Amino acid sequence: MSRYISGIKPTGHLTLGNYIGAIKQFVALQNEGELFLFVADLHALTLPINPQDLRKNSIDIIALYLASGLDKDKVNIFLQSDVPAHSELAIILQNYLYMGELSRMTQFKDKTQKMNSEAIGVGIFTYPILMAGDIVLYDADYVPVGDDQVQHVELARDLVRRFNNRYGEILKMPKAVKVKNGSRIMSLSNPTVKMSKSDPKGDIFLDDDLKVIRKKIMSAVTDLGHEIKYDVEEKPGISNLLTIYSALTGISIPDLEKKFAGYMYGQFKQEVANVVVDEIDKLKKNYAEIINSNIIDEVLNKGKLAASKIAEATLHRVQKAVGLYK
Repeated sequence: MSRYISGIKPTGHLTLGNYIGAIKQFVALQNEGELFLFVADLHALTLPINPQDLRKNSIDIIALYLASGLDKDKVNIFLQSDVPAHSELAIILQNYLYMGELSRMTQFKDKTQKMNSEAIGVGIFTYPILMAGDIVLYDADYVPVGDDQVQHVELARDLVRRFNNRYGEILKMPKAVKVKNGSRIMSLSNPTVKMSKSDPKGDIFLDDDLKVIRKKIMSAVTDLGHEIKYDVEEKPGISNLLTIYSALTGISIPDLEKKFAGYMYGQFKQEVANVVVDEIDKLKKNYAEIINSNIIDEVLNKGKLAASKIAEATLHRVQKAVGLYK
C-alpha cells in the first residue's frame, strides 16, 4: 500500500484555494493508500503569530479536514509538534543541506524580498530543512503538492540521495504528486496571482459569510469579449472560474465550455457562485457539528500514536547511521 504525507500550515484563514488544491485532494486520496496528514504548527512559528490564533487555526484545520469528508478511521491526522521526531530529525538533516540551496528556494525569496535583511529570522531560511524532514520521516512514497511546493519535494529528494550515498539505504525516496485539477486557484481580483490569504477582495475564505462569498464571485475580474472559454493567457479570469467550477463539480472544462456556450459573463458567474456557496454551506454545517463534538482530541491522539511509531523508527535509523549512540 502506498503511503502519502502532507500538511497545512495554520497561519490564517483557509481559502477556497486551500480547499480545492489540498483538502479535496486528500479526501480522494484516503481510498488510494495510507494517508498521514499533519497540521504544520512548527512551520507557523517562522513568522510572528499570536499564540491564541495559532491554537484556534490548528483546531480549525482539523475540523475542516473532518468536515470535508476525511474519515478518522482511514486517515492519520496529527499535530506536527506532537511528534518530537520532526524537530530531532531536522537538527540532524540540517548538516546535509547547504546555504546556497536554501537561499535559492522560491518561497524564501518571495517571503523576504520586502523584508529588512536584519529582520529575517533563521526559521524562514531553514524551514525547507524541517519540511524535508516532515517528508522523509514517514517513509512516504508520495507527497501531494501544488506547483509552488514541487521545489521542496525536489530538495527532499536531493537530501535523500546525498544521505543514502553516504550511509546506505536509510531514507526512502519520495515523489511529488501534483494536483490534477485546481492546483492553482487564482485571486478573483487579480487572476494572474494565486489566491493566498492576503487579498480580502480577491480571496474567498472558508469562514466568509455566504453572502460575502457570492458577492466576491459576482465581482470577480473577467476578460475582454463574452465567450466562456478556457484560455489562461487571454482569459485568465474566466479560466479561473471554470477551474473552480470544474474542481467542485467534477465536470471537465471542455464539457463546461459546451454547457456555458452562449452565456453572458454575469450569468456564468451566477452559476459559479451557486456551486461555491452550496459547497461551502455544507462544509460550514459539518464544521459546526465537529467543533461542538468531542471528536478532535480523539482524532489527534489516534494520529499521534500512528505517526510516532513510524517517525521514531525512521529517526532511530538515522541516528544509528550517523553514529549517535543509542
